[in-house]
Amino acid sequence: MDVWTFWKEENEEVRERYELSMERIRQIPQEKTVVEPFKEYFISMARFVGMIGELVQELQEGKDREMSLEELQQENFRLYQDILPENYEASYGNPAWASVKLGEEFGPLLSFLYGELRGEIPAAYEGRLSVITAANEAFIEIYNLFEEEIPQAKEVRDVLYWYVSDYADQTVRAWLWERFHPEWSFARDIILESDLSDLRYLYRFGEYISSSELSVASFLNTLPEETVRSMADTYVEGFRKGFQVMGRDLSKKKTVLIRYEVGFERMIRWAIEGFEKIGLTPLFCRAPYQVINRNPNRKVGWYSSSPNRQYDYDHRYDSALYMGNTLKERKLSVLRTAFEDFKEEAAVYAGPAVVETFGQPGFTPVNKPECFSLSSHQEEVVRSYNNEFTQLMNRYVPEEETSFTIIAFPRPEIGEPYEEIFREVIRINTLDYNKYQKIQQVIIDALDQADYVKILGKGENCTDLTVQLHPIAHPDRETKFENCVADVNIPLGEVFTSPKLQGTKGLLNVKSVYIGEFQFKNLKMEFEDGRITEYSCENLSSLEENKDLVRQVILKNHESLPMGEFAIGTNTTAYAMGRKYGIVDRLPILIVEKMGPHFAVGDTCYSWAEDCPMYNPDGKEMIARDNEISILRKEDVAKAYFSCHTDITIPYDELDSIIAYGKDGKTFPIIQDGRFVLPGTEELNQPLS
Repeated sequence: MDVWTFWKEENEEVRERYELSMERIRQIPQEKTVVEPFKEYFISMARFVGMIGELVQELQEGKDREMSLEELQQENFRLYQDILPENYEASYGNPAWASVKLGEEFGPLLSFLYGELRGEIPAAYEGRLSVITAANEAFIEIYNLFEEEIPQAKEVRDVLYWYVSDYADQTVRAWLWERFHPEWSFARDIILESDLSDLRYLYRFGEYISSSELSVASFLNTLPEETVRSMADTYVEGFRKGFQVMGRDLSKKKTVLIRYEVGFERMIRWAIEGFEKIGLTPLFCRAPYQVINRNPNRKVGWYSSSPNRQYDYDHRYDSALYMGNTLKERKLSVLRTAFEDFKEEAAVYAGPAVVETFGQPGFTPVNKPECFSLSSHQEEVVRSYNNEFTQLMNRYVPEEETSFTIIAFPRPEIGEPYEEIFREVIRINTLDYNKYQKIQQVIIDALDQADYVKILGKGENCTDLTVQLHPIAHPDRETKFENCVADVNIPLGEVFTSPKLQGTKGLLNVKSVYIGEFQFKNLKMEFEDGRITEYSCENLSSLEENKDLVRQVILKNHESLPMGEFAIGTNTTAYAMGRKYGIVDRLPILIVEKMGPHFAVGDTCYSWAEDCPMYNPDGKEMIARDNEISILRKEDVAKAYFSCHTDITIPYDELDSIIAYGKDGKTFPIIQDGRFVLPGTEELNQPLS
């Protein structure tokens, strides 16, 4: 359905306010009621909003459908040029620059407003005049404060706070609604109705379109239909298998949330058909662009590549402007009402199916004191909110009734030969399920006889870890490791467990690893009784900055986290591919975690579903689903979860050995000198030769 028809009733309700706000803002560049340096800021923002008004008119009249590819590219550039890296140092979107121009008090506040006004771009493409109107009116109210005299910073902060709070009923509710309602078909319509060979369709999403999106879409158009269908089938089948291996009933579900990066529409079109064949209607929810719904650690939904990762980093904690117990309760109150209103849709939601991308160069952020940051109190408020939201989500969408799948493909930034690398990744994603299942069972059979495992690094890798394993009461029908092949995590290739925390200790060291968009260098974490006690990296210039980066990105602002998972990856084929093309350090954790032992910090793999039985293909129940922290849910659920699970892998070439130890002193070498040595696993070494 056309978005202007879809939002017709809502738009009519705000039409007069929208027109009045646009008319008022168009007058600002001609007025002289605000003194410098603020006058320049308001003129700049007024011109941007005026451009949004022209865009809305153009989209309503369908003129964008008549534009050439070059014209659409020029328009996309105009919308995003101010925050592109080459222009960002002199942009009001840069809190450091805004503070230099507007002062330390007003700079961060007006840069925050700048960020919210940029949200009008996707709102225009989605036909959401109410979103544009709300931001316009906040802008006008703040402009009025600066007329004739300079206000107190608190007055500006108060306007922004109430803008966020007053519209929470709409913004938070709409975000949840989009996650559950197939009625919202903005992205799905573009994917299904467009001529995907005509790359002009990319500009209908209202996202920044870089050369990467254009290259990916162009490349997919060159692949044979059977290849693209195979990509989609692997993705859909992985989701279906997730329900199968977890013993969950897919027939009760009706929707699945597709999360992906713009450019993969040809694959996603086939995936839509595949999901519909198994009874699921795909949902498409854009990664949030309004501050109240944004996740500072990752984009959740569909999205395109960022025009500037430093801009995203600078604004990741904009919520510090308003976050406190009052706003937290306000947001949760809206969510409780919305969940209850959408409970029927939530009950048939099957979970997310995710397509990730990789290949971008490592991003080393610049920490700027002018940017908003969370106070210790606000960090606690955010942790409390995340915990309560997860409980609320689990009440209406029980973890034990859903599943997920994740698959990854390279972006052109991975380097040459991109097309060859892409085809190799397709091959890795479709390796022999049964062969790996049998080999991994050999590893599990040995580990089931062990009390603990020692992992040692080699060369410059200083890893020296002891991981304590849960005991097994009934070896004939119980196991302590899950046999993971190609279902929820694609590609296949790992066995994993939730370690026993007491007795788990030592140093974890990785020379280079990607966590999200960040490439950590010489990452180190020390554990005692399964908890992180010290951590560091060598990305930034000072020890304090490096610790802050680890704390924010990996520990998610917790003081410490437990080791929630220990796994041994078996996908040596993926590792060999990475070595062949020199891209091991550019691969995503989804693939890297299958390329050596990996350790997750945070919750276990079974968080919120520990009481649901899990069985391996051999029929044995995987009993290591809890640890000493997650079991606290039986006393106080607030103490049991951290709302995060971050994997860190030691690649084979940094690995000396993995040896399991039993009660009687018997040893079970799994890997020595980076090679599998357990009888029955020798085939895994072939790609490494």
